[in-house]
Amino acid sequence: MAGERFSCPKCGHSQSGGKECASCGVIFARYKRVLQRKKELAEQAAKEAEAAKKKSSTLVMVVMALALVAVTAGGTYYFVTPGKSKQQRDSLIVADVPSGNVEKARPQVQEARDRKPVESSPEPEVFQSSSIEYARQATVSIETPWGTGSGFFVSSNFIVTNRHVVELNQDELEKFRHKVETSRKMIDLEEKKIRKYRQEMKRLPKGPQREQVRIYITEMQKNIDRIMPEQERAEERLQEMERQTGAGDLKVILADGSEHYANFLLMSENYDLALLAISVTEHPVLKRPPGNYRINQGDKVFTIGSPVGLRNTVTSGVFSGMRKSAIDGQILLQTDAPINPGNSGGPLIDEKGYVRGVNTMIFRDTEGIGFAIPIEKVFEDFGASIY
Repeated sequence: MAGERFSCPKCGHSQSGGKECASCGVIFARYKRVLQRKKELAEQAAKEAEAAKKKSSTLVMVVMALALVAVTAGGTYYFVTPGKSKQQRDSLIVADVPSGNVEKARPQVQEARDRKPVESSPEPEVFQSSSIEYARQATVSIETPWGTGSGFFVSSNFIVTNRHVVELNQDELEKFRHKVETSRKMIDLEEKKIRKYRQEMKRLPKGPQREQVRIYITEMQKNIDRIMPEQERAEERLQEMERQTGAGDLKVILADGSEHYANFLLMSENYDLALLAISVTEHPVLKRPPGNYRINQGDKVFTIGSPVGLRNTVTSGVFSGMRKSAIDGQILLQTDAPINPGNSGGPLIDEKGYVRGVNTMIFRDTEGIGFAIPIEKVFEDFGASIY
């Protein structure tokens, strides 16, 4: 190669012999290896692209074949299976819709399979709109001079709630009175101190000590000014609570936000229940379940009410079972659906929107243990007034 002339493969410079280009300085042997490596990489990339293309085509064909098999099998089952009319096939589809309880859906499936007529019990009525929304519209908030609660319509004019919502607890009244009167005494004592310090400040000469007393008086007065509005509201509330209240003092707030005052009030002598009435029309009414539509442990239930003033709040849980009160022996429905302050008197409903009970209480210092009075007790006590 030393006597032959050749051109540089990179820049094209012609020279005779040598291991590197006299013009661009490239080393011929290394440059040749680089070109060979690029060629090998290009060939490898081409092979991988071809393999991927073949694999993709195969996968598409497999998917199409599976889809064709599924369609063919479904069509064969639909059109070839003997003894099933369109009406019977439709009954199979309806049986999967969660509009009734499971036990009553099974006879429909059996009938479609065996073609044996089975006389099923009548299905409970299903509300046309959402069951939960319907129940929410039938639930009301109740405001009294001493607190808030919930209730719901059981007929066109009557609302059921808890007795403790609309009747003032005398023990609670006494506690509140003591709190208000004690707070007023503390304020009076602070005002006496301020008057005393002002007299002393007048006798002090100008200087640091007098300025210190002045600052102290100013801060005391600020504290009194800050708590006085709350104290005055508490005293006004106490006056309302001590005043003899009646149905007209009970404000009822419907789901649409409209406010009404009760014109009738009846207390139960046997249960924590009360019945009140307002003059309104065209509103939802919660219904009792049919006699043969029982609730079972584990069934989903919902509570609706106004916890801490949050109207129309819906919470969910399960029916835990029937419990006998150790206090008075009454039978109550237990649930783990949250029953918070303000929920008292609201409905406990099932998934179909049927009212199962009246939320009444929770165990203190526990979570997930709430109780409701069975709805049957409402009609047992107030049936003569409701109908």
